Amino acid sequence: MGEKDLRSRNWFGRKGKDGFIYRAWVKNQGFPDYEFNDKPVIGICNTWSELAPCNAHFRELAESVKHGIWEAGGFPLEFPVMSLGETLMKPTAMLYRNLVSMDVEESIRANPLDGVVLLCGCDKTTPALVMGACSVDIPALVVSGGAMLTGRYRGKSIGTSDVWRYHDEVREGRLKQEELSTIEAAMCRSCGHCAVMGTASSMACMVESLGLSLPGNAAIPAADSRRKTLAHLSGVRIVEMVKENMKPSDILTRKAFENAIKVNTAIGGSTNFAIHLLAIAGRAGVPLTLDDMDHLSAGIPLIVNLQPSGEYFMEDLFYAGGLPAVLKELDSILHRDCMTVNGKTIQENYKDAENYDKEVIASLDQPFNKVSGLGVLKGNLCEDGAVIKLSAASPHLMRHTGKAVVFENIEDYKARIDSDELEVDENSILVLKNVGPKGYPGMPEVGNMGLPKKLLNRGITDMVRVSDGRMSGTAFGTVVLHVSPEAAIGGIFALVKTGDTISLDVPKRSLMLNVSKEELAERKKELKLSLPSVNRGYVGLYIDHVLQANEGADMDFLRGKSGSQVARDSH
Repeated sequence: MGEKDLRSRNWFGRKGKDGFIYRAWVKNQGFPDYEFNDKPVIGICNTWSELAPCNAHFRELAESVKHGIWEAGGFPLEFPVMSLGETLMKPTAMLYRNLVSMDVEESIRANPLDGVVLLCGCDKTTPALVMGACSVDIPALVVSGGAMLTGRYRGKSIGTSDVWRYHDEVREGRLKQEELSTIEAAMCRSCGHCAVMGTASSMACMVESLGLSLPGNAAIPAADSRRKTLAHLSGVRIVEMVKENMKPSDILTRKAFENAIKVNTAIGGSTNFAIHLLAIAGRAGVPLTLDDMDHLSAGIPLIVNLQPSGEYFMEDLFYAGGLPAVLKELDSILHRDCMTVNGKTIQENYKDAENYDKEVIASLDQPFNKVSGLGVLKGNLCEDGAVIKLSAASPHLMRHTGKAVVFENIEDYKARIDSDELEVDENSILVLKNVGPKGYPGMPEVGNMGLPKKLLNRGITDMVRVSDGRMSGTAFGTVVLHVSPEAAIGGIFALVKTGDTISLDVPKRSLMLNVSKEELAERKKELKLSLPSVNRGYVGLYIDHVLQANEGADMDFLRGKSGSQVARDSH
């Protein structure tokens, strides 16, 4: 790409009043015009926020990116977009993923940018930024924030997955609240996102396996100086990408998506991977379905031994060789010729990688767990699909029939789950309705319902649980999620009653409500939908336009792309 082809010249290369205004208002920041005239202008899309603790170190990371851009002869301009703090936002950060993607898309398109570096870490920030960038399709590169250092408490490594265990111990009276406060500080002891293979780590692995980041991006800890080095090198590379006119559409091929699915399977990635990858594919115009995920993950074992499906942490994965070492172990099943943002194929990027710890990174022929990946279930209870994380489920529950204990919404669940009057045993199936995309709204991470206190007291540690919501990537258990269609729009899931029997058969990929069609038809006549009553603002727009989980829960009007052309060009 020559200087005259730079998109930013439509702003800074103009003569007359418009050019005067564009240049003058950039000069008020102290930049001489030779810095931004005829140089690639690179946006640094920053999700820094003190309300998003995972991303709170991004100010510093952005400076490293800038150094690389300056070095390569580009002109960096950092800009903020709404940040999604998974741990703090209510009702759920997922409600705002699509809003952030709109923020990113419009910010990129509306401004004089030739390329963009996406700084993202916490769960929803990564898919949101990638979705927005895909819709504009100018050169883009991802820099993840990295995982926090592994927590340590009383000589033991701990991470976010242990939160669920500690929570149950408090409910059982085996752990005092005062000690829990001490554990809090011991677990989150540095900047960065969750230290386990939760959603944030799965997203970092996703972008690297898709080819959207430099090799090694996924696993470098946030606090490690090599994270800054990677950010610097990413700044250098984005300038080169602009000159080469390498865009997301050049990288995000069907083969790249297939690679990402296979990698997510082998690492024991989050169930949230499915909903985010489907949304990204929808923006990129690549046909992808839940059935594809089930088919492509079949037979791929778990080879990365990280919590919640294993023992270790993201920091250990980095020391073991990072994602390049994992990719090399998967060489025989990957599309090796997929292009990546550094201009090399994915195989060229991992061919010299070494595995330094086979306890952390195993092999396909000697895996940690032969059961892995996302199981995609179909049946009358989930006509458009549901998912289960196989590596985090209990083997004895993979074929199970039990009576439903139904909670109509999250408030109903919280009010009754610990009641001594709750009629439930270990063979029951807990059902949580109205926590889907429209029904909550926003599809919160509540699908891994805590077990009834009276069963915890008996030593029961897992039950089959079914919901139209999601669960944290840090969670575990025999949990069926993303039931589509959701209860709030009148799917059969809305018709389940306490006492009905449900049959889960994971090997056959089946989830059935054992109620006759005639009875279901009668129940349908009496069904009253319970969509949230919101008629204004973004939440109202979301409820009206959000798609179901099996389509990525994107907005119907956001699928596809609008490109980088500005609709009206005047000042």
